[in-house]
Amino acid sequence: MKNSSTRLFAALAAAAALSVTALGAQAATLKIKCEKRSDRSKASVDVSALGCYYCGGQPGDWYTTVLTSGGNSAQSAAKQEVLNEVEFDFDSNPRNIRQGATAISKGFIVDGTVTATLLDASGATVTSATATCRVR
Repeated sequence: MKNSSTRLFAALAAAAALSVTALGAQAATLKIKCEKRSDRSKASVDVSALGCYYCGGQPGDWYTTVLTSGGNSAQSAAKQEVLNEVEFDFDSNPRNIRQGATAISKGFIVDGTVTATLLDASGATVTSATATCRVR
């Protein structure tokens, strides 16, 4: 009986270790919404699955985002992750810039695509994605 209990415990411990390893493979999810008009460019970058202890992050970590399109590039101010999420807004609209969006020019979006790269506090790339923007 003791031998089967020991084997059961070892099997459960191995399963738990595999679960932790699987959690470690999770990555941040980055979603981009963007729009290009003749008189405006704007993009929103929403990132989730941050701060996961087993994923290498810690609650409260700080991040920045670099948005690029064609030869244009803009970097956001650093933001702290809250409840495993962080979001960044980029806009050419002065009112939205006053409300905290990172300033970009009205012609920032080139060929209707943008790439967002999430950087951790040390400047290392966490994740990146490219999106096709709505063109009006």
